[in-house]
Amino acid sequence: MSQKETPSVSYQIGIIGILFFIFGFITWANSSLIPYLKLACELNDTQSYYVATAFFAAYFIMAIPSSWILKKTGFKNGMSLGLLVMAIGAILFIPAAQTRNYSLFLLGLFIIGTGLALLQTASNPFVTVLGPIESAAQRISIMGICNKIAGIIAVYVLGSITLKNADEIKAAILTMTPEAKAAELDSLAARVIQPYMMIAAVLLILAVLIYFIYLPEIKEEESADADATSDKTSILQFPHLLLGALAIFFYVGVEVISYDTFTGFGEFLGYKLDVARNFPTYTGYALLVGYVFNIVAIPRYISQQKALYWLTIISMLLVVLSAFTGGKTAVICFLLLGFSNSVMWPAIWPLAIDGLGKFTKIGSALLIMGIVGGAILPPLYGKISELIGNKQIAYLMMIPAYLYILYYALKGHQAGRTQPS
Repeated sequence: MSQKETPSVSYQIGIIGILFFIFGFITWANSSLIPYLKLACELNDTQSYYVATAFFAAYFIMAIPSSWILKKTGFKNGMSLGLLVMAIGAILFIPAAQTRNYSLFLLGLFIIGTGLALLQTASNPFVTVLGPIESAAQRISIMGICNKIAGIIAVYVLGSITLKNADEIKAAILTMTPEAKAAELDSLAARVIQPYMMIAAVLLILAVLIYFIYLPEIKEEESADADATSDKTSILQFPHLLLGALAIFFYVGVEVISYDTFTGFGEFLGYKLDVARNFPTYTGYALLVGYVFNIVAIPRYISQQKALYWLTIISMLLVVLSAFTGGKTAVICFLLLGFSNSVMWPAIWPLAIDGLGKFTKIGSALLIMGIVGGAILPPLYGKISELIGNKQIAYLMMIPAYLYILYYALKGHQAGRTQPS
């Protein structure tokens, strides 16, 4: 496509959809890495959830630097650079697996998260401004479908490789000599090498392709909000954005808990690991159904704000049922969190970024920093479950997070606004 031609919206959505597919595959791969590394590196529950900490902490640390980079590179070249950084992190998994070094695995995950922070800071506002703000949840939900299809594939593919015969291995190493046990765990650790070599290769190819294709650059200064923000001098003058970043913090935290801990929850309920390792895919299917609902219903039948309000209430009810029921009922209630969670990112993001004008890049970075919730809440859940000795009741720690999101849906998204969003 010539750079003089203006690409269609569907073309642009298609390109960004590919990137969201990458987000989903890499992020959901963590739900398989947690039980895998727990076994291969001989970790306890809290230590295993540091996978989420290392990965999502990168969003918090690197989000503001990402906005600075995007000011220099623009959105498109920033996306290409983000893919390159992710490839470097994936390559680091090779020496990490060869040495069975958990710290090196965490460093690789942090680098991958750094690349994703750059990608997300660029791509989310890009999708938001491709059409009217009131239908942004529709477009973000389309991205969510790409994201979660990739996530489901990641759980099946990576889980089938890294956790194959995991129950037999767990039982066998209990009776092995130290030398035999080390050899068995070394062999287990090596399983991750080939998948992450392939991931690195795909990321490198995409980095080159994105660099050479044409996408129009978003000019914040020319946005419809430019006049409204002409008297603003700091991003801190947008309370609805700051409160939105905290809503993203709590949302990402509870969503990561809903799939990264699902395998362990299944084991706690009595399911074998070979069965429970597929549970996160059920959350993925529920999320897909939720995204289709968003595309059909928002804003035709229900506004972004009202959808966020009602589905947050449903989420709290599902958490309570998951904590106090058992067997298939608890599993079904927990997987349905995927449906109720599906509206949260698509609704919170446009409500928070609306009206930022020239502050769009730095505002996007601030929202991306909120993703650090995925680094903090899962290990907190792990620690609470260890302290009380019950992985099921520990899920009640998600309720305060949902209560804050409910506040944002009711009042927080209008804070500091002179007119309704």
